Parts: sequence; structure tokens; C-alpha cells
Amino acid sequence: MPLPARRPAAALVMALASVVTAMFVATGSAVAATTTTTSATASSTGAVPSECTNKQSPPAAEDDAEQPAPGTPAPTPLPVPADPVGGDQLGKCGFVLPPDAATAPPSEVNAASWVLADLDTGAVLAAKDPHARQRPAALIKVLLAMVSLQDLKPSTPVVITQEDVDAAKGYSAVGLQAGARLTVAQLVQAMLLKPGNDVPHALARTLGGIPKTLDLMNAAAKQMGALDTRVATPGGLDGPGMSTSAYDLAVIYRHAMQLPAFAEAAGVKSVTLSGLTVKNADQLLTTYTGAISAMTSNTTDAHFTNLSSAAKSGHRLVAVLLRGEQQQYAMYRQSSKLLDWGFALSAANAHPVGQLVDQAPPVKPSASSTASSTTGTTDAAGVQNAADRSPMYQAFGNVGMPLTILALVVVLGFGLMVVRKRRARAARARRLAAQANNG
Repeated sequence: MPLPARRPAAALVMALASVVTAMFVATGSAVAATTTTTSATASSTGAVPSECTNKQSPPAAEDDAEQPAPGTPAPTPLPVPADPVGGDQLGKCGFVLPPDAATAPPSEVNAASWVLADLDTGAVLAAKDPHARQRPAALIKVLLAMVSLQDLKPSTPVVITQEDVDAAKGYSAVGLQAGARLTVAQLVQAMLLKPGNDVPHALARTLGGIPKTLDLMNAAAKQMGALDTRVATPGGLDGPGMSTSAYDLAVIYRHAMQLPAFAEAAGVKSVTLSGLTVKNADQLLTTYTGAISAMTSNTTDAHFTNLSSAAKSGHRLVAVLLRGEQQQYAMYRQSSKLLDWGFALSAANAHPVGQLVDQAPPVKPSASSTASSTTGTTDAAGVQNAADRSPMYQAFGNVGMPLTILALVVVLGFGLMVVRKRRARAARARRLAAQANNG
């Protein structure tokens, strides 16, 4: 008889225990399931988007000129700023055009990257992949000229050495002879007129040597906000880690043109050095009305590069073209077409797409570094958010759930007390029955 009385109570206790266990299991499963879903969603939507071509590094080298010296590690890519320098639009791939442009960019221009900007206001009128990292070839001499004129007096005498002459062997040369005595101003003029490795070597030697010169050039680029630029050779020959962008070269040229000595050198059409006459072979200077300066150069890895500037109708524009080809159109023709289009944009007061900065913007962590530094916090927050969105949380909340579980524990304890009392009553009944039988 007592056994049937105990079974319902035991069943009640077991049922309550099952309910509590089920609640914990359900809660854990829901959180786990939601966390998994959240992680999967973050993995799919938070994946690194496809990057612009050459956003971090120039295209692959086509020869061994950029191989580091034995035992020297290859330079790592320069950091990519979290915000595009010059404005958000300049972080775009492909064409960056004003919305009110009446016509499309000239089809003759085949350069992979280019920038068209106003030298006076710094407004970027239009661009194509402006921050794509390319190689500058001899256009980097603008930066060398700027550093030379800032750190040395234009009248500083320089005696050309055989080492300067030998530095151009196997490469283009201005044609200087050892023993020639020239000034820094004359060397800068010659360097801007004609590509060659002898003059850059002489200027770098005068600045304190190539390593020091590279440090000066890289520091100047960084200070100006040319953050895509890393100079590996003073004259623009391909070298390990060499990098720049069309935007950076426009920034550098605009800064250089604010130096009277550079502006004077950039406007020279020819110069005579110890009986050697150096002329600029770029035809834009003789064919384009209002031309200020023009430089065309090339290396195996850079392909063809061009920097040209001109003045018209109260505007001074600069066009920088990187990684161009000359099979159909010479670089000076491409540049002249781009300048024509740019002057038309200026005349129409087209809205600019960006700005050439005057100095380096405040440093912000890149998206990748920010993501890596906050991974732990993000993961913890994701787990908490997953728990907060679980079905059990939505039913009970973060306070109601513990109270509900506590109530169930109390009920379970009460059930155990009932079982014990019934067992005690059953035992007492058995004792009384036994005493009656014995009496």
C-alpha cells in the first residue's frame, strides 16, 4: 500500500528535475545556435571586401631590379590609411569624375592611374585610381629637387666625380663629365629637363650620401601627406619597395612649385653645363599653349610615366599619369588631351572630387589593425548579443530567467519534503500496524 503513495511524488520530483534540466539545455542550445548564426553572418558579411588593384603594392616586378640585397628582407607594403588622403571619393577604384562633367575623359589616355588637379587651389578635378600604388620612374626627381633646394643653397657648388658618372652606366645619363663644377640650381634644372642617373647621384652625394638622401625624401613625402610614397632610389630607378601614386606625385609637385627656386627650375627649357647643353625632349613644352613643365620617363617596371603642367584662363593645372603605354599615343599627347579636358572642367566650374592636402592628415588606425585589436572585445560582445537574442532570453529576460530557475528549485525542494513526510507517515503506519498485531 505505501508504494503506490510514493510513486506520484517521485514522479513529480523527476518531472520538475526534467523541466529544470530541459530549460538549461534549451537555453544553452539557443545561445549556441544563435552564436553560431551570428558568427556565420559576421564571417560572410564582415569578410574583407575586394580591394582596389594595387591598393597596397605596385604590380609585380618584371625584372630583378627590385630584388633586395642578399641577406636583406624585402620591404613590407606601406600601411594603407584608414581614410583616403584627399577625400573619400579618392579611395575609389577606376574613374573618379565630377557628377557635372559634360564629357567623359579623353579616350586617348591609357594610363592605369592618373590625377588632374588645380595647382593653386589644390582641388582634384578628376582622377582614375588615384591612390593605386605604382612606380614613379624619373618623376620622383621632383621630390629630390625639392629636398635639394630646401637643404642646400641653390648656389652651393658641386664638383662632379667619376662615381657620379659611373652611376649612370647602363642607364640614361644627362652626360656630365668628371671634374665639372656646377651649382645645385644648375643640377636641379638639368635633372628636371632630362632623365639620367648621373645628376641625381651627384645631388644625393652632396646631401650626405644615398641612404641619408632617401631618408630625407621619405620624410618629406610623409610630412606632405604623400603616404603612398616610398623612395628606394633617388633618381627613380626601380628598387626594393619603390612606391608612389598619381595623387602623391600631384601633392609633391604642388608643394615643390611653391618654392621659388623650384618653380624657376621647372620653367627652364634648356640649360648649359660646362659646354653641355641639356634640353627637354618632351614635345608638350613646344606644342601645348601655356605649358609650364613636362616630364616623361620610363623603366621596365614603371612602364611610362608623365607629369605635365600648364596655365590657361587664370588656372594652373597639373596632370600626372602613371603606368602608361605609348604604342598608340605618346605620353605627351595623352597628357595634353587630359589637360584640355581639365581646363574645360575648370571653365564649367565642375565640382571637384577631392583635394591635394597641404600636410599629412592625423594618423588613424587602418581598418585591418582596428579589427585585429578589437577581435577579443567583438567576440565577447557577439556571444553576449547572441545570448540576448536567444528564445529563452526573449521569454524571461536577464533577470526573469534566474528568478524562474530559483522558483523551480524551491518547488523541487518542496517536493522532496512532501516525499519525506509521506515516507515518514507510511513508516509510522507500519509500526502501528505491527504493534496492533503483536498486542
